[in-house]
Amino acid sequence: MKIAFRADASLEIGTGHVMRCLTLGRALRERGHECLFISREHLGNLLTLISEEGFAMHALPVGNELDSELAHAKWLGASQTEDALACKELLASWCPDWLVVDHYGLDHRWEESVRPVGCRVLVIDDLADRQHSCDLLLDQNLGRSHCDYHGLLRQSCAVLTGPLYALLRPEFAELRADSLARREEGLLSKVLIALGGVDQHDYTRKILKALQACQLAGDIRFTVVLGATAPHLQVVREFAEQCPWPVEVLSGINNMAQHMATADLAIGAGGATSWERCCLGVPTLLLILAENQLPASRQLVTREAAIMIEVGGDLRAQLQQTFRLMSDCGTLRGYSSAASQITDGVGVERVLDIMSSISSS
Repeated sequence: MKIAFRADASLEIGTGHVMRCLTLGRALRERGHECLFISREHLGNLLTLISEEGFAMHALPVGNELDSELAHAKWLGASQTEDALACKELLASWCPDWLVVDHYGLDHRWEESVRPVGCRVLVIDDLADRQHSCDLLLDQNLGRSHCDYHGLLRQSCAVLTGPLYALLRPEFAELRADSLARREEGLLSKVLIALGGVDQHDYTRKILKALQACQLAGDIRFTVVLGATAPHLQVVREFAEQCPWPVEVLSGINNMAQHMATADLAIGAGGATSWERCCLGVPTLLLILAENQLPASRQLVTREAAIMIEVGGDLRAQLQQTFRLMSDCGTLRGYSSAASQITDGVGVERVLDIMSSISSS
């Protein structure tokens, strides 16, 4: 089969949409399928990474028009009409069997306009706030159900919801058993701070600064991970050198699963990385950095898989309290166990099997 992807990354959007599409693209390629990525040249894009991954890629320039109907219309960097005109001819000539759309700035109008004859459409969404014209919809968020999309989809559309369908790279499932086994000790010494590939508002440094005022165990150590395009990367590196405990700052890594698997606790953002941490049983101090992260994050808190940190509150007091709580072996093990029950990390295979089934029907 031939599969085309339409997804963007930017300083405002973040990297998650393109990254999960790359995960699906790699799995499709391993099954012998051909993939094409269409992505816009926003500031903070991942066009170079897509090319380095060996995928065919078509770059769209930033447009001249903007829509106002959708809540995230400005994320598109063009109007839907302008975007559709740029994509329609390309897709018609490439003749994909599937079109995968992962963009909050696109809805049923774009999907109907660009869909080539005979092409199936998979929409990856997290919001359930607009209509879609697709054959398959995936919303991998905890607490999401088919009912949330009532009236937004055609009756014939298949709907996949929940973290069992989370698009995680295969190394997360591969490391799951070892990661869960090492958590039996319930010890807290190694902490991972990963607040997304961009961290546009420099929360990483704010967290480190607040932790400096906390009383922490003498053997505590931290690993900070940022994307290669993170605007505050150098500032964080310089600040880390002033911290009273070891802080390793990494950027643009391709072995995040390994770092999560060896961390006793994570300080992380809501969103797709939540399911990576859950697969590996990593207890999390969770920061909400975008409104759409809130519903699933509340579900994680309810299930005692994570503790929410209010970014607008007293960070020092919250971190001191949660580190004291997580220093208890039984508590740390309990949060790890709850997280591990949310997803097993093989959602990509489930999605691919369903795509194959729909294609053959």
